[in-house]
Amino acid sequence: MNKKLIITIDGPAGAGKSTVSKILSERLGYMYINTGAMYRVVALESKRRNINPGDEAGLAPVCSGLDISFGRKDGNLRVFSHGEDVTEEINTPEMSLRASRVSAQRVVRNAMAELQRNIGKGGGVILEGRDAGTVIFPQAHVKFYLDAALKERGKRRYKEIAARNQKVELDQVIQETEKRDFDDSHRALAPLRMAEDAVLVDSSELTVEEVIAMMLEIIHTRYPSLLNN
Repeated sequence: MNKKLIITIDGPAGAGKSTVSKILSERLGYMYINTGAMYRVVALESKRRNINPGDEAGLAPVCSGLDISFGRKDGNLRVFSHGEDVTEEINTPEMSLRASRVSAQRVVRNAMAELQRNIGKGGGVILEGRDAGTVIFPQAHVKFYLDAALKERGKRRYKEIAARNQKVELDQVIQETEKRDFDDSHRALAPLRMAEDAVLVDSSELTVEEVIAMMLEIIHTRYPSLLNN
């Protein structure tokens, strides 16, 4: 088999999906698609236009005019909107909560789903998000659901924010993570849930390398020909 698998990694905020997906994509030589970052771009662009995240009609032109791309700078993945590097702007607690709200709108999800399917339809991709394995690619070859205890996820998110020199309190981040969990899992459209055929990976007490090793073992067990590529 050619290296053309579609691999999805879903799970709640702060579970480590982005870190794991980046490394796993590098190990396999796959394209990494950060679906969450795409929703954050919509959140940012809607804020810039003073559009309420619950205003579906107002969000429609934002979605139709999107120009999202990914690139690398000094070895780090960067996110661009209309050619502008917006990586720092979209990775704030405010954009995290706003992204959860805009992602609940059908016009936004439809636009993102179409874009993500077009990018990943040829395989050789790892999609990370909330509904990659349940809605975007229910036919994915391998699906993972990465989770961790709430406090642990809050601590990880806090460290990420602090590393960008943004001031925030740990308790606040944990509360926002819990709210994000509730919003994502209770929305009517494409709620956060684990696909029936997904492999659950609890990263609460695992290192990144241990998670990667576990996932690679599962992938190679199911598709041993990848070991020769």
